[in-house]
Amino acid sequence: MSEFRTVTDDFAVSPQIAPTDVASAAAQGFRLIINNRPDGEQPGQPTSAEIEAQAKAHGLAYVHIPVVGRPSVEQAKATRDAAAAAGGKVLAFCRSGTRSITAWSMGQAAAGDRPVGDLVALGANAGYDLSGVLGG
Repeated sequence: MSEFRTVTDDFAVSPQIAPTDVASAAAQGFRLIINNRPDGEQPGQPTSAEIEAQAKAHGLAYVHIPVVGRPSVEQAKATRDAAAAAGGKVLAFCRSGTRSITAWSMGQAAAGDRPVGDLVALGANAGYDLSGVLGG
């Protein structure tokens, strides 16, 4: 099972999840899964369609916003907007969780939702160093 790392009360990130992790996400009250990992990045990784099918089977919304390298402004905005519209807890994942928290944090900073220093601290509390991405 993947480790869901809490960032805020309504947002968590994780390394790659398996289709079987979706039931656990639903049981923990998540409403949306955001997949920031492109299909085929690594042999044997579950496809977006596999995770989406499990999400729908467990009553969760699902969004695929694949990121390669540093998230673009558009990907950060899309991640932030999807999380904001979820109406509840959101789980975002990629290979390690770094692209997911980076995309969300960049979107939060650009929208003025949270100060950069707060985002860097939230990232650190979840085990991610965002200081090089966001400054602060």
